[in-house]
Formats: sequence, structure tokens, C-alpha cells
Amino acid sequence: MRFRLFITLIALLLASCGSGPGPVTSTPGGEGPAAEAPKPIEPLEETIAEPEEGEFRVALLLPLSGPDAGLGQSMLEAAQLALFDVGQPRLVLLPRDVGDGSKAADAAKAAIQEGAQLIIGPVFSRSVKAAGAVARANHVALVGFSNDRSVAGDGVYLTGITPLEVVRRIISYAASRGHGSIAALIPETPYGDAVANAFRLSVQDSGARISSTVTYPPQRDALFEPVKALALYDQRRQALQDEIADLQRFGDDDLAEQELNRLKNMETLGALPYDALLIPEGGGLLRALSPLLPYYDVDPDRVQFLGTELWDDPSLTREPPLYGAWFAAPPDEMRARFETRFRDLYRTTPPRIASMAYDAVALAASLGLPRAEDLQGAPLPERLLLNPNGFQGIDGIFRFTEAGLAERALAVKQVTKDGIRTISPAPTTFQVRGF
Repeated sequence: MRFRLFITLIALLLASCGSGPGPVTSTPGGEGPAAEAPKPIEPLEETIAEPEEGEFRVALLLPLSGPDAGLGQSMLEAAQLALFDVGQPRLVLLPRDVGDGSKAADAAKAAIQEGAQLIIGPVFSRSVKAAGAVARANHVALVGFSNDRSVAGDGVYLTGITPLEVVRRIISYAASRGHGSIAALIPETPYGDAVANAFRLSVQDSGARISSTVTYPPQRDALFEPVKALALYDQRRQALQDEIADLQRFGDDDLAEQELNRLKNMETLGALPYDALLIPEGGGLLRALSPLLPYYDVDPDRVQFLGTELWDDPSLTREPPLYGAWFAAPPDEMRARFETRFRDLYRTTPPRIASMAYDAVALAASLGLPRAEDLQGAPLPERLLLNPNGFQGIDGIFRFTEAGLAERALAVKQVTKDGIRTISPAPTTFQVRGF
């Protein structure tokens, strides 16, 4: 009966709101290049529809057509699931298509003209920048899914997980476990640039030191030389050969013979100058990198491998070089339930970022519905978004900063052959306990 009620609700919602479908995600490096600075946008002069008494109208801007339509559709379905769960008929969702990003400004205008008091989305930074300019001009808050810091602020809030948050969490954890010299192997991408900056700040804050930072082009056939350089392979290989040559001068000396026999089974000689290594990569490139590290004698038993939320991937349990590695990512407690319900309803597994659409709609309900009488058709007061206690979401607790970024509580997880397990739970509150 709940399922039939949900389908009826969605049909009525889409019939009343119109709009086409569209995508989401703030996967690092996934955002397209930010658009050029937009021309100043004036407030809309056209008549803006007044919400019905007690209504709270929320626009949902997603890529429902174009290359990211599949992602957008999944995010729309997650938002509809949240709408059903909150069970509030006064919350009216206005889905709008941004296409490949070129329709983001027009979608924001249309939503505002229909009385939207809050805008959720879009996903990618170019779209958020365009829609955000329209929202700012009309004093309507926008909660986007990007993680590009450059498009946040002045009424635009981002739910995406920033590299600084993730890197700070994993570096501080590693330092607290005695790792004082840390290296990084970073892709030559915009995401990699953000990680490199976060790495410098995080290591400095942790009290550890940076041993080295090596970058690599994000292509499989270009990984060998950067990994070899990171491993100091040539120098350590030469040190081994020099040691063997010195021992051979002793002739039949028994101790020298024993040492030579030991060295014959070694690839290099000498310890690496770091005891932890950050690898902010995921997917196929991470699976290509992982065997190269021990191949060039970066021993995972001696060097603690560290990762980012891109490592939150069950397939990594089939990569032995990564066994024992640590990474920072959102907690799992509520995600499993969300994914199960999503699969049961839509017969497919949601993309990782779909939970952000669910959380944003649930957030809108918690902000607007209890105070609908205070809004009186006006845009949402931004002070409601800046609750210092934060909000509970599928991916753990989060809160917005004055700069428009989402501060999240992240867990530290470990890759094992039996699965991914949590070794340091995410905080459950932003309040600092006193004596």
C-alpha cells in the first residue's frame, strides 16, 4: 500500500511540477571546467508565482538530459524517495533539467518564477556557478552538489565532500598513529591540485613532515616512471649492487657469504624516507598503481598506504597490495539501508552521490516545514542553513560554514581481504565535550 501511495505521489508531483530529468556527482575530477565569469545578473522583473498558503517550494536542478542523464535520474529518484519519507504534502518539489549545464541559469530562473524558496542542485561546478548567479541576484539560497570551493559562498552552499576534509582526516589519523614522515603520489588533474594543497596544509597541522610529493599523468602507461621515482628505486638498487660488490671482495669469509646470500633475495637496499604514503586515486588507475608500488619495492608492510573517499569501493578487497591500507570516507551506518530501499523500489543500485540528493530534500523539509508560517512566501532565511549543530544525513552529520562549504564528520576505514571495515568511527556530534 505504501508503494502504491508513493507511486501516486510521484505521479501527482511530476504532473503538477512539469520538468524534465538530469545527473549528479561531485566525484573528484568529475566536474567540468568552471564557466567564465558570468555577466552581472539583475533580479527577475517578471511576476513570480506566490506559493499556496503553507507551501514550501523547493527547486531541484539536475542534468536530466545529455551525457549525465543517468546520474541525474538516479538523483531525482533519491530525492523522490526522501519526499516520500518525510511525508509532508506542504513540501513541493520542482524538478528542472540543466542538461549539459548550458540550461542551468534558465532552469534557476524558471524555478524562481514559479515561487521556489530554495534551490537544490545542480551537480557540477559549471552548472552551480551559472545557477548560483541567478539565485544570488534574487536572494534565494542554493544548495549544490559540487565540491568546487571556487563556486561556494554568498548564498551558495555545497554538499560535496572537499579534498581538504578527506585529506585532513586521514593525515591526522596517520599522524596520531605515529607516522611522522609522509609522501604523496598525486594525479596531474584539478582534483590532484586540490589534494596537493590539502596535503600540505594537513601535514603541517598534524605535526608530521612531508617527505616528497610526486605527480603522474592520469594514464596507465604513464605510471611506471613516477612510481619508480617515488620509490627511489634507482638509488636503492645501486646501493644494493655496491654492497654486493664490497662483500665479494672478502672472498671466502663466512659472514660475508651469509650476507651475500641474504642480499641475493633483495631488490633494493636502504629504507625509504617516509613511513606513510597518500594515494588520492580510485577505480582502474588505483588498481593499476597498487601492484607497481611493491614491484618497485615500496613495501606495504613498512609503508602505510593512505587513501581518500575514492577508495570506498568493495572491489579493492581483491587488491592484496592494499590490504591494511587506511582511507577516510563517510560512515556506513545509514547508507546500507538507503541502498537497500533504493534497490527495492527502483530495481537498481544508486550511484554514490545519490544520497546527497536524498539528504538535501530531507534537509529542506527540516528547514522550511516547521517554519512555513514564518516564510510567508519569501525565500528561505539563510541563517537556518547555518545551524551549528548540523544535520543528520545518509552520509553522516554535516553542517554548512559561512563560506558555503559542508563540514562533514568522516570515518577512517581499512581495506582487508574480507571487506572494508571501520577502524575509527565518524563523530556523531559537532559539539566539543568539556570537563
